[in-house]
Order: sequence, then C-alpha cells, then structure tokens
Amino acid sequence: MAIMAPARARFYVSFVALSFLLPGAATNAQQPTFVSLFNGKDFSGWKVPEGDHGHWKVVDGVIDYDAESEAAGDKNLWSEKSYGDFILRVDWRIKETPYVNPNVPIIRYDGTHKKDASGEEIRIALPDSDSGIFLRGDGKSQVNIWCWPIGSGEVYGYRMDEKMPASVRAGVTPAKNADKNVGEWNTFEITMRGSRLTVVLNGQTVISNAELPGIPTTGPIALQHHGSKKGDVWAGPPSLVQFRNISIAELSKGTPSGDRRAPDASPR
Repeated sequence: MAIMAPARARFYVSFVALSFLLPGAATNAQQPTFVSLFNGKDFSGWKVPEGDHGHWKVVDGVIDYDAESEAAGDKNLWSEKSYGDFILRVDWRIKETPYVNPNVPIIRYDGTHKKDASGEEIRIALPDSDSGIFLRGDGKSQVNIWCWPIGSGEVYGYRMDEKMPASVRAGVTPAKNADKNVGEWNTFEITMRGSRLTVVLNGQTVISNAELPGIPTTGPIALQHHGSKKGDVWAGPPSLVQFRNISIAELSKGTPSGDRRAPDASPR
C-alpha cells in the first residue's frame, strides 16, 4: 500500500474537513434571523391610531384591544416599518365572544358557501369575535382571526372576490380548523414570498403557498380593528383580542424558513 507524504496527508485532511464544514456554514448563514416587533412594554415600532384614547394598550406584557378605539379614521394598529418577503410569528387569543353572529356561512373546501335545496346560502348563528393581520399595508390581504367553523388563517378579501380565479379562492381557504378554544393562546407563522402566502396555525399548515394576485410588493403590517356598538350593544363581531411574542424575519432570495425565535420581552 502506498504511503502518503506528510504534506499531502495534511492537505487531504484539511480538504476533507472543509468539505464537511463549508456546506453547514453556508446553510447557517442563510437561515432567517428573527427580530422582535413588540417589546412587551410599550408601542415602540408601532403607530397607535390618532385619537385612539387608550383602547389599544399594553397590559401585563401583551397588546390588548377592547375594539372601541375612538380614532376618527383608521383604527388599526400599524407597524412603523414596511416589509416585503418575510416570516411573521405572532401569538394571539380571542378574549371573549359577547356578540352572537347570526349570519355565518358554511364555507366549503373551495371557498364557496354551502346552499340549501332551494339554492339559498345556509347561515348559522354562533358567538363570534373578529380580528386579523393585514399584510403589506393591504386590508384585502388579511389573515383572519375569528370563530367561524372554517377556522382562522383564511384571506377573506380574496376568498370573497368573485373576480378571482377559482384556484385563488380555494387556495386562501383553510385546509383545516386549527384554532384552540376561545380564551386560549394560538400561534401564527405567516410566510410571504413574492405573491405567495403560507399560514401555519398552531403547528398545522392551514394555507399552503396560496397566490395573492395584485398584493403590493411591500408595506407595513397591521393588527386589525373590527366591530362597533349601537349604544351599549355590539352591532358586529368585535376584535376583543390580545397579541404577544411578535417577531419577524425579512427574507432575501433563497433564504429558507428557519426556527430562530427572537428574544421577546412578553411572557408566555
């Protein structure tokens, strides 16, 4: 058997070591890095609606909303920064459901509404609260939070747009109801790449690579206001919600999704 010269042997060992180390190093360099969007103390990095008068607030390290913002215009809570491609992670929960929604459709797998024998849409009544997360500054591109049987994560603005292709409307319809019980914490992981959306709710993929035609290329994120009162009675499902552990990773071309959570001041 031929004996390798010492210099060649050292070169060979170094080459083999590099061949193992470099691919891993390159992969680690490409992993998304998450940064916190909420410090658990105040609204740094967010735009509280002008004239809100304290209805969006921080309570015990979480963002708390009572759905009664007094802002004259937009009542949603917007991020100061805009984002293009990203992975957004956020915990949310519905606090309570004082409003009984009498008009909830039964949504089929393709996003259409189930009808009765006479061709009329079937509607049911159930306790309901309603919020969501706007993507890229666009209310139409809203990932829903609600109590409907179809489950949270759907994109209502696209599903209900009859001008959209059937494949688009079906794509933004949740594959399953992965919501936890009312009052319990849920976790979204929302990924936007180009015009494609994936939503993972509590570890279950409910929206997979759905197409959102016409979505802006960049824009801020919003936590949604919903609902109003007539006198002291809710006239629609209110956004009685809380949010915590909000972090985001901006994606460049070729960046895979990862599992690096940002340090967050809000408690679990």
